[in-house]
Amino acid sequence: MAKCLVTGGAGFVGSNLVDALIGDGHNVVIIDDLSTGKREYLNSKAKFYELDICSEDVKEVFEKEKFDYVFHLAAQIDVRISVEDPALDNKINVLGGLNILENCGKFSIKKIIFASTGGAIYGDAEEIPTAENYPANPISPYGIHKLTFEKYLNYYYKVYGQKYIALRFANIYGPRQFKGGEAGVVSIFADNAVKDKKSVINGDGKQTRDYVYVGDVVKSFLNAMNADFAGEVNIGTGKETDILEMVKAIESALGREIKKEYGEARKGEQLRSCLSNALAAEVLGWSPETGLKEGIKRTIDWSMKSVKP
Repeated sequence: MAKCLVTGGAGFVGSNLVDALIGDGHNVVIIDDLSTGKREYLNSKAKFYELDICSEDVKEVFEKEKFDYVFHLAAQIDVRISVEDPALDNKINVLGGLNILENCGKFSIKKIIFASTGGAIYGDAEEIPTAENYPANPISPYGIHKLTFEKYLNYYYKVYGQKYIALRFANIYGPRQFKGGEAGVVSIFADNAVKDKKSVINGDGKQTRDYVYVGDVVKSFLNAMNADFAGEVNIGTGKETDILEMVKAIESALGREIKKEYGEARKGEQLRSCLSNALAAEVLGWSPETGLKEGIKRTIDWSMKSVKP
């Protein structure tokens, strides 16, 4: 049993991770300011601090709780907000991250495991599926700041010996992803479908993404705890799925067509994104287990129970 801190533990991915850690017998503490997380997602068996990761009070939590592992998921997660306010994104995703990282060093944390991003770091890659050694050329402040924090993690590892793994995620979807918080395209379409509202397909719907189920993402975090590796690891399915295929999977789960229309293509939108998971298999012993059809069925089932018309 280990003592674990999960920053962002009231969010979509964080709350699923907290549940899994507690299920495995670990002692869990959550730091979350509830700016996008939901109080109802908090596990009652976890200790909760309603706190901003930029706060000086973070040090007191580290001092008091004496963690073994830190899972750093708290972040500003909206690419559009990062474009509108790069300074805010930098404050949360770089300076807030540094606050967590510095305390990891001060209080001898065994390892910090960071929720990074795949698509936003690689940009429009010519190599599909994209491997970790592909040149990182992010074209949003969000991607720039995720990459910046990865560089700080590497610095603290090389200079101070602070062990870490940065998990570069593809497009995560699944239960608890909600519109208005950490909404991805699957949750937006699923939410609209359950409410019988119209969804807009931008462009021709042929743009691809790598959709990875949240349960598989949680397993990658758990595997990273004991992995003898430091660096960046892609977590994705290695399969491209276009928007039209994703819509078909939602319709299959519902047993009916959904309301949809075509809109203009978004300027600057990535046309293809897909991550190689070969390194994850090698160093984490991880591979995706949940296919898109099954994952979307579980997501729709959750939405039917949770989304109010």
